[in-house]
Amino acid sequence: MVIIGLTGSIGMGKSETARKFFANDVPVFDSDASVHELMAPDGAAYAPIIERFPDALEDGAINRQVLGGLVFEDDQALADLEAIVHPLVQSARDKFLDLCKNLKSPLVVLDIPLLYETDAQNSCDLVVVVSSPLKIQSERVLARPGMTDEKFRSILARQVPDTTKRQRADYVIDTSGSHEQTNEQIVKLIATVRQRWELN
Repeated sequence: MVIIGLTGSIGMGKSETARKFFANDVPVFDSDASVHELMAPDGAAYAPIIERFPDALEDGAINRQVLGGLVFEDDQALADLEAIVHPLVQSARDKFLDLCKNLKSPLVVLDIPLLYETDAQNSCDLVVVVSSPLKIQSERVLARPGMTDEKFRSILARQVPDTTKRQRADYVIDTSGSHEQTNEQIVKLIATVRQRWELN
């Protein structure tokens, strides 16, 4: 089974790319979706997060926007949050991989926003980076509710630069064009990987 690590900086179209991999019959582990499940009231991260960040509790649920504000530019708070969440996400990822192995999936995708930042590339056979020009990236990000230039710059400062990601990647998906153009790149990439690894 070939493990593809999928990553990209904020606003680069990684989530849409992951959906396209799934639409092309490649199982995808969505790290962000896993975090959402873990932070739900019945999730494993709920209690420890509320204990560490009680102000994030709102109407019996974790307000992710409030939580984000609590760790924004607070390195210790962010480290505390990551110490709670990252091991749980890793455990969920391992279960996903075990399931895919049992199902004999030839290819799987691990959608990991902070892949290089957490050294998760070491668990992958190859890395695909999603990228767009800075102008398009900025337009996408600043259109999000509650996003500001300051917050955008702070997020970028915590991520490995796009240029570095592209240099380290095995493959780069350019998402600056149409959805159809992005999908064509993904179909071609899947065929290339299948041929390279001699997968059925």
